[in-house]
Amino acid sequence: MFQEKISVIIPAYNRGRYIRQTVESVLNQTYTNMELIVIDDGSTDDSRDILEGYGDRITLLEHDGRQNRGQSASINLGLDRASGEYLAILDSDDYWEPNKIESQVEYLEQHPEIGLVYGNGTAVSGNGEFLYNIYPPTHLEENKPEKVLLNCYFSLPSNALMRMGLLRKAGYFDETLRAGQDHDMAVRIAEVARLAYIDEHLFHYRRHGESISKSNKGAVSRWNNGFVILEKARKRYPYPPAVIRKRKAVLYFRLFQCACENQPGLRALRNLLLAGLNDPARALGVLLRREKIGSPH
Repeated sequence: MFQEKISVIIPAYNRGRYIRQTVESVLNQTYTNMELIVIDDGSTDDSRDILEGYGDRITLLEHDGRQNRGQSASINLGLDRASGEYLAILDSDDYWEPNKIESQVEYLEQHPEIGLVYGNGTAVSGNGEFLYNIYPPTHLEENKPEKVLLNCYFSLPSNALMRMGLLRKAGYFDETLRAGQDHDMAVRIAEVARLAYIDEHLFHYRRHGESISKSNKGAVSRWNNGFVILEKARKRYPYPPAVIRKRKAVLYFRLFQCACENQPGLRALRNLLLAGLNDPARALGVLLRREKIGSPH
């Protein structure tokens, strides 16, 4: 039986409706050598009261003055306290299957060349109803950083387990990013480590109206930050120029879609034209309505 210590970090902000299920899914893991670090990011609902009820079963942290500093700063605060050999990060509205950690620890122990492993899961509604599987049966990990940059197809919160040394090498989360920080970290990790995928349903990703990623304002922030992330990646790693252009096209598509929802007109047209300049084929797909408006990447 493997006995390596696992550090689990949950950044939490106003998740009173979901946080209990999230925490319980960690405490009920079949793998037991874990520390659970929860960072209350200045919640104004009952999240903190719920978390305090767990006593010494969790390590509860907060920012100075109980500030709301965002997910990246909260995760980084947890990292400063983490002492495990492996690291998992869990969004405060998602939850795990009981065997999630055990299955991934076993894989990493048997494959020392792998720095991070992720698995399949389901998207669920706010009430926990099944929506769709995260990955199709044909999904394979190709270990090509450019594909992570283009599509961000694996989620750091909440389905990955990584070696702690890997995150020290890739660097902490970028605290200047309030949206898209998961993609930024995923790209940096893919540039310095080998990834692996196991086709097991290990986690549940919750899609609901309170989610930042589902709001139009949050989506606009994410896609605008995408240009910052892309420029950082371009300076850091030798991506082919075609990959940079394609990612720009994706970002302009998403901003075009957001503008169509709230501000149809010149701004939407501008973003569509810029997308076309970077990737004409995809621009044509949008014009023909073949591009799914709600696609996350």
